[in-house]
Amino acid sequence: MAHQAALRQATLRRFWLLLAVGIACVPLVMLPALWNGFPILFPDTGGYLARPFEGTLELGRSALYGAFLAAGIPFDFWLNVALQAALCIWLIALTLRTHQLSGAGILLATVTALCVATGLPWYAGTLIPDILVSAAILSLYLLAFRGDRIRRWETIALGAVIACAIASHMGTLALCLGLIVCLAGWAFVHRRLSDRWPKPRLLAASLAIAAGLLLAPLSNLVIADDFAFTPGGESFVFGRLVQDGIVADYLEDRCPDPDIKLCPYRSKLPTTADDWLWAPGNPLGELGGWRGYADEAQFIILDSLRRYPLEHLETAITTTFKQLVLMKTEVSLVKDWMAPAIGALRELVPGMTPRIAAARQQAEPFPELLARFNTIHVATAMASLVLLIGMLVFARRGWISPEALMLAGLVLAALLINAAICGIFSNPVDRYQSRILWLAPFAAIIALGTRRQSGADRNRTS
Repeated sequence: MAHQAALRQATLRRFWLLLAVGIACVPLVMLPALWNGFPILFPDTGGYLARPFEGTLELGRSALYGAFLAAGIPFDFWLNVALQAALCIWLIALTLRTHQLSGAGILLATVTALCVATGLPWYAGTLIPDILVSAAILSLYLLAFRGDRIRRWETIALGAVIACAIASHMGTLALCLGLIVCLAGWAFVHRRLSDRWPKPRLLAASLAIAAGLLLAPLSNLVIADDFAFTPGGESFVFGRLVQDGIVADYLEDRCPDPDIKLCPYRSKLPTTADDWLWAPGNPLGELGGWRGYADEAQFIILDSLRRYPLEHLETAITTTFKQLVLMKTEVSLVKDWMAPAIGALRELVPGMTPRIAAARQQAEPFPELLARFNTIHVATAMASLVLLIGMLVFARRGWISPEALMLAGLVLAALLINAAICGIFSNPVDRYQSRILWLAPFAAIIALGTRRQSGADRNRTS
């Protein structure tokens, strides 16, 4: 009895120590935002925040994430970045624990390393749903491969993370669907392999994705009175086709044509997707904006696919690989790009204007500092990717635990699928890939930790 009581007390002490370290890690993950003097903004931030105020759906702007931002207004959005940081720390701690790497020291060392060597704290401190993409990937892994090591409430919480991430951005839905297909493929292949390799548990992961599919239109119904997914997908695809020259080729073949509203704007066609979507005075604005031009955009996408299938295939492959190698952590520091967000915040939360203006991001942009960090971030990402690929190539040698190999494989699959989704359906941008790249060094940490642990186990056995 005395031994059991002592054991319970020791367990309780470890729990409280781990909790204290986890709480202490929150400001560590928030450090870029704290140093900035205000949560980091992005040009899209105002568009998200406006959704619950205006009660409308807008191009690629989740109403649910907008409501999340609105809830943080009384706290100058610090509550939002604190919750985003806490979510990351919880997922890191849970992943470590399920690989028998639990402990306050391990958690602190891991979070510190990720904050220094990756873009994790920059995206956790930014007021857009980018950090939720990586959270969804890690949650899917835990449900699929560590489900037997997590508690029921943790399973529910992981499912909620996935559902909210999907409802916060349609790109995350596409990524999760791609990953569940990969997991189903692995489950099929697993039947021909030895029991050494973990079999994915598809039910919980599939239910979480289904919940996200339902939450997305339901949240839009509650917030914007419209039971629909966040709109605008065809506009992003069309912008990429403008950038890749397919739209120019199409207009060359079709114009003049009174049925094609874009024909009179052939000479004004922008050269980049961003200019097509966002630049002042662009043809899209004169054609009625993304809503007014959606039907013709969709028609040209499908008709050009029929006319130029090989060109579409070539540009899809090219943009995927372009996206795959973009690894720099991205913070918006150009005043002109930030003008829409600053203007929207000035209108929606005028009391914050002085504090927003005083933040380093607006008052003293720091491209040189970010470039120095990116030297570390890119090198870390490349080294981690080489390590993960090497681990999978030599998987049969048994150096790394099978569970850690599953994490490595899922992270690599996520990076490839994400590159295809973002490159093909939008356009290659550093941010799209770098926001999930911190998972690669984290998977490497798990692998090296379990390798050390496996070696110790073998030594004890011998």
